[in-house]
This record gives sequence, structure tokens and C-alpha cells, in this order.
Amino acid sequence: MPHRPAPVLPNRAARAARLFAGTAVLGALLLGTAAPALAAVPERPAARAAVRAEAPATVTVSGSGSATAAPDLAILSVGVEVAKPTAKEAMAAQNTAAEALLAVLRKEGVEDRDIRTDSLSLNPVYTQTTGGESKVTGYQASQSFSVKVREIDRAGQVTGAVNGATGDAGRVNGVVFDVADPKELRAKAREAAYRDAYEKASQHARLSGHRLGRLVSLSEGDSLRPGHGTMPSLPADEQSVPLAPGEIEEQVTVSAVFELL
Repeated sequence: MPHRPAPVLPNRAARAARLFAGTAVLGALLLGTAAPALAAVPERPAARAAVRAEAPATVTVSGSGSATAAPDLAILSVGVEVAKPTAKEAMAAQNTAAEALLAVLRKEGVEDRDIRTDSLSLNPVYTQTTGGESKVTGYQASQSFSVKVREIDRAGQVTGAVNGATGDAGRVNGVVFDVADPKELRAKAREAAYRDAYEKASQHARLSGHRLGRLVSLSEGDSLRPGHGTMPSLPADEQSVPLAPGEIEEQVTVSAVFELL
């Protein structure tokens, strides 16, 4: 049999060279694939800092305004109240007095749509006995009405007529003067409130060395109409009541935020 030479095995240096070359190729492929992904990650802290740097300064102010007008509406709070030994008698007497009140209102030209029952009640009346106990000695029945008088010059006459028609059972609890349509009055007060807020913001801008920028936000508070009048009960023989309507005032408040440039 012929003699075969032994295979020549690569030496250790050659194997190491080939292993290094393969590793280098794989590393290059991995690096080339990952590079775009790494480059796409934004620098978030730097972006947030840039946004903070671009945010403008602001000033927050409040403004108040008011407007006045002559009232064209009177709202009367009137009613009846009676006390009788029994509940049935009290309710019957209350009904009679209430019917007289409604009749005189209609006679004075007040329309049914302007008359509203606000409350109706029937309550026992207690009396302390000599032994310290409470005993029911009668019942009290009452009813109150809200009445709009649109001819304001006749409000005093209507009030006196109500008290005269109901006698000792009549109650005149108060009167409020108002305007039937408050939209125009409220609009004037709102305009005054905004001007007040704008002037305050302009002054703050000047004092701080800025210019006043755009309006960022604006909110309005509840409007207020102070000065409601009241009057006590009147004697039954009073035929007319002198009233002084005065003026109706509407108040509006706003809160505004402006940029400072």
C-alpha cells in the first residue's frame, strides 16, 4: 500500500487571523445597522430646556367694572298670615285673605304671569303651660307671593292697595327694584371690567420693562347687583307708599393673563 502524507494542519497564527477577520466583518455589519437607530434618538433634556427658554413671561391681573341704569321693574314680596284655633279654620282664613290679595293685584293691573306663590305653610302654635309643658293652642297659616310691577311708578300704589285689601292678615315683606332685561347693563359693566384689567396689565408691562403681548386667557366671575331694598309691614289704612327706586348697578369682575414681550 502506498504511503499517504499526513494532512497539513493550519498553524495557530493562521487560525487566529481568520477568526479576527470574521469578527471584524460581523462587528461592522452590526455597527452599520445600529447607527441609524442611535442617531434617531432625540436629545430630550436639551429639547425641554429649549422649550423652557422660549416660553414667554406672563402677567395675571383682575379687573372690575360697573354700570348703572334707572330701574324699570319693581318686585314686591307680599303675603297673608292668620292664626286660628284649628288648622281647618286657619287654612280657611288664609284662603280668604289670599283671594282678596290676588283680587286687588288684578284690579291694579298686575297680570297673572307676574304673580307667583313663593311659600305656603300651616304650623301649630305652642303655648307653655304652668307645668312647663308645650301645648298646641292654635294653628298659623300663611302664604307669600312675588309680584312684578312693570309700571314702576305705580309700585307704591299697588303696595298700599295690597295692605288695605288684606287688613291685619296682610304682610308686605319687601321690594326690589331691577331692570327687566339686564343684558345691556351687564355688557357695559363687562366692557369696563376688561378695560380695567387691560390698563393694569399695561402698567405692569411698563414697570417691568416689557411690552404687553397677546391675551392668553380670560375668565369672568359672577355678576353682582347690590342695593336691594326692603321695607316693613304697613298699617292697613295706608293707601299708597312713597318709594324711591334710585339706580340699578351691575358689577362684573374678570381675570386676564397677558404675555410680556
